[in-house]
Amino acid sequence: MSQSEPATPAADLPRLLAISGSLRRGSNTTAVLRGLAPLIEGRAQFDIALLNEVPPYDADQDGDAMPAGVRRLKQAIAEADGLIVASPEYNYGMSGVLKNAIDWASRPAFASPLKGKPALIISSSPGPLGGARAQAQVREALAATLARPIARPHIAIPMVDKKLVDGRIADEVMLQTLRSGLDDLLAEVELLRRSSSRA
Repeated sequence: MSQSEPATPAADLPRLLAISGSLRRGSNTTAVLRGLAPLIEGRAQFDIALLNEVPPYDADQDGDAMPAGVRRLKQAIAEADGLIVASPEYNYGMSGVLKNAIDWASRPAFASPLKGKPALIISSSPGPLGGARAQAQVREALAATLARPIARPHIAIPMVDKKLVDGRIADEVMLQTLRSGLDDLLAEVELLRRSSSRA
């Protein structure tokens, strides 16, 4: 930004919501998402949604009786311009808590807050594949909700526990990959915002 170019007011910046698919207090997945904040600073508003207060999906509670944790999650998704969805890999798949959250957020069918929402998908694992098999499941589940997983190479972070030091991202290649993914997500968000303003 040049010295003569005014900064964008925070209220006018796009809103990104990151959803962590891990409940663990010392989660690598959540640590990766926290590490995105300095990469986004000044470019977007950024929040992280934890899923500890989202109960198992129960259709009897879907509607006016919706649990408070679910209501907060759905409102945060509705207010976001774009999503960052991150999952560890458990038994070749995404975490159960993330799938459960997607099921809650997907209601009402075909008209949920996920519909049309650009999403960057991140997976990570202490193993050598970086959770790539989990990522495929996340992408498929989001596509079923009419969300818009962005078209770009996967961000799958292998040996994630070796790339975090004291809960911070300490690997420059990993940082560069995440910056690239955020660039692509923000470009998609900006495209949709411009289309909406012309409508």
